[in-house]
Amino acid sequence: FSQMTDSPYCFDYRTMDLGLAEDHFSRPVGSLVASDIEQLKLAIEECKKLILELPEHSERQKDTVVKLIHLRLKLQELKDPEEDEPNLRILLEHRFSKEKSKSVKQTCDKCSTIIWGLIQTWYTCTGCYYRCHSKCMNLITKPCVRSKVSHQSEYELSICPEIGLDRQDYRCAECRSPVSLRGVPSEARQCDYTGQYYCSTCHWNDTAVIPARVIHNWEFEPRKVCRSSMRYLTLMIPRPVLKLKEINPLLFNFVEELVEIRKLRQDILLMKPYFITCKEAMEARLLLQLQDRQHFVENDDMYSLQDLIDISTGRLSCSLTEIHTTFAKHIKLDCERCQAKGFVCELCKEGDILFPFDSHTSVCHDCSAVFHRDCYYDNSTTCPKCTRFTERKQDDIPEEKKA
Repeated sequence: FSQMTDSPYCFDYRTMDLGLAEDHFSRPVGSLVASDIEQLKLAIEECKKLILELPEHSERQKDTVVKLIHLRLKLQELKDPEEDEPNLRILLEHRFSKEKSKSVKQTCDKCSTIIWGLIQTWYTCTGCYYRCHSKCMNLITKPCVRSKVSHQSEYELSICPEIGLDRQDYRCAECRSPVSLRGVPSEARQCDYTGQYYCSTCHWNDTAVIPARVIHNWEFEPRKVCRSSMRYLTLMIPRPVLKLKEINPLLFNFVEELVEIRKLRQDILLMKPYFITCKEAMEARLLLQLQDRQHFVENDDMYSLQDLIDISTGRLSCSLTEIHTTFAKHIKLDCERCQAKGFVCELCKEGDILFPFDSHTSVCHDCSAVFHRDCYYDNSTTCPKCTRFTERKQDDIPEEKKA
C-alpha cells in the first residue's frame, strides 16, 4: 500500500484500513481519517487504482476488493443515513411495507441500483411486489399493477402489437425518456407483451410466457418483457380469464391434452352434486383438493395461463387424473349414500349401476337420466324418462282443457 503515500492526503496502510478492523457498517466518527464524504470518495479512487496495479487474482488484490466494498458501503451510509420510517406507506395505490430483511440483496425498481439492506431502508408493495429505496418512493409515478388486475382482468391477445418508435415519439412508453434503436441516448427495448419500446430503466430484459402466443400458437417460450408487464403477467397468471372455446376453438383440434383436461373437468362438475349433498364428503372436504383451481368446480371452459402452462408440461393431467380417481372411488365404492344415487339403464335394464361421469355412459340433456352409451345411440325413440314426464303432464291436464 506504499504506492498510495504520494497522495496529498497521505493514504497509507492505516488509512486503507479505515473502519475495516471495526464494525464495517457502523457510521464513521469524526476522529477517524476519511470520515467525511469527500475523503471517502478519494480513498475509494485510490483503492480502485491499487486494484488495477496489483497482480490479477492475487490475495492482496482480493483483500483490496473487499476493502473497496466496505468503503463504498460507508460512503452510501453517509449519503443515505437511516431514519425512522413508517412501517406502512400508501402511494399511487401501492401499499408499501417496510422490509426487515438485511441480508438479501435486491434491486430498486425505480432507480435500478442495488438496495443495500444492511444500511438502507427499503419497501416492498404487498400488492405488486414493487421494490424501492425509501428515498425513491416520492419519485414513483407508476400506479400499483394490482389495481389494474382488479379493474381490468384481461390479456392483450394480439401477438406483439408493435406500433413503432415514431408513434411513441422516440420515447419510452412508460417514463417518456428519449430512446432509439441505436442506443443513443438510451437503448430502446421492445416488450413482447405490449409491443411497445422502453428504456433500460423500465425494461430489464426479464422474460415471461406470453398469453397471446400460447392461445394462438401453443408456444410457451419466455419472451422479453418490460418490468410493468412482468408484474402484471405474474399477478394475472393464476386468474381464470381465458375462455378458449371462444378465443380459439380450433386449439382443441390440435392439442390432445386440452381435450383430456376438458373431459376430466366435465366429469368433476358431474361429481360435484354428489359431494355437496354427502355428509361424509363434506367432512372429508374432498372438494378442497381443488382449492388452488377453484374455477374447476365452477365451470369447464375457463382457463388460467397457469393451467395452460401446466397442461403443456403434463403436470395438470397427472394431478387432475389423481383427483378424478379419488372422487370416483368415494362415489362408487366408499360411500353407500352416493352409491344409492346411481342409475340403471332404462333401455336395457341390465349391467352395473351407472354414474354420469362413467366413460361408457350417455346423459339425457333434458332430464339428466343416465344410459349405456351404446343403448342410448341405438335407441331410435325418445328418452323413456322424458316420455314418462310428458305423459304425466298430459294426465294432469283437465278433460275440458284437452277438448
